[in-house]
Amino acid sequence: MGKIRQIELLAPAKNVENAKQVILHGADAVYIGAPKFGARAAASNTIEDIAELVEFAHQYYVRVYVALNTIIYEDELAEVEQLIWQLWHIGVDALIVQDMGITKLNLPPIPLHASTQCDNRTPEKVKFLQEAGFRQVVLARELSLQQIKEISSQTNVALEAFIHGALCVSYSGQCYMSYALGGRSANRGVCAQFCRLPYDLVDAKGKVLMRDKYLLSLRDLHRSKQDIEAMIDAGVSSFKIEGRLKEMAYCKNVTAWYRQTIDEIIASRSDLKRSSSGKEQINFQPRPDRVFNRGFTDYFLKGRPKDLYNFDTPKSMGEEMGFVRAQKLQHFIYLGKEDLNNGDGLSYFDENGKFAGFRVNKVEGNKVYPANASLRLKTGIKLYRTANQAFDAAMEKTTAQRRIDVEMACWETQDGFALQLSDAEGHRAAIQFACEKTPAQKPQKEHLRALLSKATHPLFSVQDCHIDWKGEYFLPSSHWTEQRNRLYELFVKTRKIQYPKEEYRLPQTQHAYPQEKLNYLGNVLNSQAKAFYQQHQVTQVEPALEADENIQGKIELMRCKHCLRYALKACPKQADHQVLDEPLHLVYKQYRLPLAFDCRRCEMIILKA
Repeated sequence: MGKIRQIELLAPAKNVENAKQVILHGADAVYIGAPKFGARAAASNTIEDIAELVEFAHQYYVRVYVALNTIIYEDELAEVEQLIWQLWHIGVDALIVQDMGITKLNLPPIPLHASTQCDNRTPEKVKFLQEAGFRQVVLARELSLQQIKEISSQTNVALEAFIHGALCVSYSGQCYMSYALGGRSANRGVCAQFCRLPYDLVDAKGKVLMRDKYLLSLRDLHRSKQDIEAMIDAGVSSFKIEGRLKEMAYCKNVTAWYRQTIDEIIASRSDLKRSSSGKEQINFQPRPDRVFNRGFTDYFLKGRPKDLYNFDTPKSMGEEMGFVRAQKLQHFIYLGKEDLNNGDGLSYFDENGKFAGFRVNKVEGNKVYPANASLRLKTGIKLYRTANQAFDAAMEKTTAQRRIDVEMACWETQDGFALQLSDAEGHRAAIQFACEKTPAQKPQKEHLRALLSKATHPLFSVQDCHIDWKGEYFLPSSHWTEQRNRLYELFVKTRKIQYPKEEYRLPQTQHAYPQEKLNYLGNVLNSQAKAFYQQHQVTQVEPALEADENIQGKIELMRCKHCLRYALKACPKQADHQVLDEPLHLVYKQYRLPLAFDCRRCEMIILKA
C-alpha cells in the first residue's frame, strides 16, 4: 500500500473569532495576520489573541500559520525578529513570509512557508525554495494543472494552492501600481486596488475602444470538486481559501462548502486523509454564491477561460436569481428559480450597462415592492441577489460543532475498576480507582454504557463503549461521572502533549538562485535580503521600488495573464483577429498607462513611462 497523503483545507481569519468559527466549520489549518508586517494590514491581531487561537486550534490538531509576508525596511528587522520569537513561544506552527531577509535573522526552529508574494510559478523557483529550507510553498494562482504537475514532479516540498476568493490580476508580489500611482505598496500590505477602478482603453490615434470599464477587474476564483481532485493528483496538498478581510458569514459558508467537498473526495479514496482531527456538524447548506463574490471563474487551471473578467462591475454579484417579468405601478412581477425575502438586496445592470441595486421592502408571492417605490425596471432585466436576508440571518445564528471520535472501555481491576479513552490517531489515556465492588440486584452494564457514552464533552464523541466485567456491580452514577470527567481531562492533556509540532531550522545553503541578476522586481528592501541573494550566487541586486531610489526607464506596474488584446479578439493567435492601432493605453483621470504584450508568454504588461 502506498503512502497516505494528508490533505489540508486552509482557511482565512481576520480575527480570533472568525478563526474559531472556520475551525468549527472544518478547517484543517488557519492563517491569520500578525500584529504587523502582514500583506493585509487591516487584518492584524495581537499576540494574546493569536495565543488564544493556538490553544483552541491545537485541540483539534489544527495548525495556525501567521502571515508575516510584507517586505521589510532595514530599521524593522530587529522588531520582526523579536515578533517571530514571540510567535514561536505561543506555539504558532509556521510563518508565511515573502522577504528573504527573514531567513538571515536569528530565528527559533519555526517552519517557514513561501508566500505567493514570492512569485512561485516555475519548477526552478520552487525547487530553490525547497532547498533553502521552506517547508511549504504557495503556488501562483495563474498556474495550469500541467504546470503544477511539472513543479510537483521536480520537487518534494509541500505545495499549497488557492481554491477560492478574490484574484489579483497581476502575478502576486509583482504588482507596483498601487505604490507607483498612489504611494501605497501592495508588498507592504496597503494595496489601494487600482485594479478595481474604471479605465478607458485608448489606441494610438486617441480612439476610445472601451470607455469607463473595469478592464483589470477579475471575477473571483472558485474550484469545483473535479478541479480539487485533479489538483490533488497534480501534487497539491494544501488548499487555500482567500479572505482575511472577509466577514464571518463568508468564512463559515465557504469553509463548510470546501470541507464537504474535500471530505467527499477523501471518502472515495484510500490514499488520502485529512490533516486534522474531528468531524463537523453543520446545520445549514453551504452555498458559496450566497456570500460576497464577483461571479466565478476557474482561472487558468485548464487553459484560458471565457469567464475570466467582468468589465461592468468590480462589486459583488451575489447569486443569479431570475428576471423582471413586468413592471407595475409600485411593484414588479418576479420570475425566478428561488423565492425572495423582505429585506433582500437585489442588483441588476441598467439599460446603460451600469450596475445598480436596491432593497426589497416587501414580497407578496411573485410581487416585489422595492424600498424605492419610484424605481422602474425594464421587462427582462436579469436580477442578482447580493444580500439574502433569510440566509444572512441563519448564518448569524448558526452554530457548528466539531467532535473527535473516541472509544471508551471499562474493566475490573483487583481492587476496583479502570477506564480508558482512545482515538483513531493512536492516543490513549487510562485511569484506575479503588472502590468496593458491591453486587448489583439489576444488570448495570447498559446503564453504565449509556452514561459513559453521553456527549458531555465539547471535544469528544464516544462511538463505542466496551465493558469487561465478571459480574454486575453497583456504583452511584455520580461516582462514574466524576471518574469519566477525570479521564477526559487526562485525555485532553495526553493529546496536547503529543501534538505533532514541527521544529525546523533553516539549513545554511549556497545553491544558485534561478536568476543571476535582480532588479526592483526582486523586492529587496533590506541588507539581509540582499545578503541572502548574494549568498545564493546572485551577482547584481538592485533595491525594491519601495526603497525610493532613482530607477531609470519604464517601470512594470504589473504583469498579468489577463490580456485585453485577447478580450477584444485582437490577439495574433486568434483566428480572424482584428488589428488595433498600437500602442494601447489605459486612462484613468490623470494617469495614462502604456500597455505592452509578451505574446510568447501570453502576458500583458502595464507600464509607467
